[in-house]
Amino acid sequence: MSASTTAASSSTSVYTTSAFWERLWRSSGIQSVGLFIIAYVIYGSQPQIGASADALVAFYDGNRTRILIATVLSGIAILNLMWFAAALRTTLADSGQDGWGAAATASSAAVGGLFLVLLTVSAALAYSIAGSGNQAVTAGLNDFVWALVVLSSFPRAMLIMSGSFGFWRAGLISNALFVTCVGAVVFGVLGGTTWLSGGFWAPDGAYARFVWPIIGLVWVMVASRVLARSPATRAGW
Repeated sequence: MSASTTAASSSTSVYTTSAFWERLWRSSGIQSVGLFIIAYVIYGSQPQIGASADALVAFYDGNRTRILIATVLSGIAILNLMWFAAALRTTLADSGQDGWGAAATASSAAVGGLFLVLLTVSAALAYSIAGSGNQAVTAGLNDFVWALVVLSSFPRAMLIMSGSFGFWRAGLISNALFVTCVGAVVFGVLGGTTWLSGGFWAPDGAYARFVWPIIGLVWVMVASRVLARSPATRAGW
C-alpha cells in the first residue's frame, strides 16, 4: 500500500471526523452522571457536621482506599462535566445564543473548581490528615467539605439556568420543559440556603445530600438528550 493511500485511509478514519467528536462530547454529560453515581457508592456516607473524632477517623482513615478510588472516578466525572459544558456552549453558539453559552462556560468552570477543592480536601483527609491524630483539623476540614457542598449550589444553579434558557431561546425545548427547568433552577438556588444547624435543611441534611444533587443529575441527563438531537450547523471540534 502506498504512502498516499495510507494517508487517505487515516484521514477518513471515523476518529478524525467532526461528527465523532460531536457525539463524544455531547454524550459526556451522561458519562459524567454515571461516574458520579459510581463514585458516590464507592465513597460511602461522609460523616455529618459535628461527628465524633472516632467516627471521623473510622471513615477517613479506615476507608482510605475506597475514598481515594472514588476521588479518581470523581475527577474523571468532573472532566466529563466540563466537556459536556463545552458541547453545550458550542450548541448554543450555533443557535445564536452566545451569551447563554458563555454563562454555561463560566458556571461550569466554577462548579469544576469547587468540586476539585472538595475532592482535594477529602483525599487529603483520607491520605494522611485523619490518621495524624489532629482531631480539631480533621473535624474542621470535614465541616469545610459540607460548606463547599452548599456553596456549590449557586454555580450549579447557574449552569442549569444558562443551559435551560439557552435551549428555550433557541427553540430546542418546549415551554413545558422550560418551566420544569426553571423550577430546577429555583431548587438549586435554595440549596445555597441550607444553613440550619440540623435536620432536612442543614448542610449535611437530606436536601443538600440527595434532593438537590438528584435534580442536578437529572437535568444533565435531559440536557444531554437535547444536545444529542440538536443538529450541528458547523464543525465545533
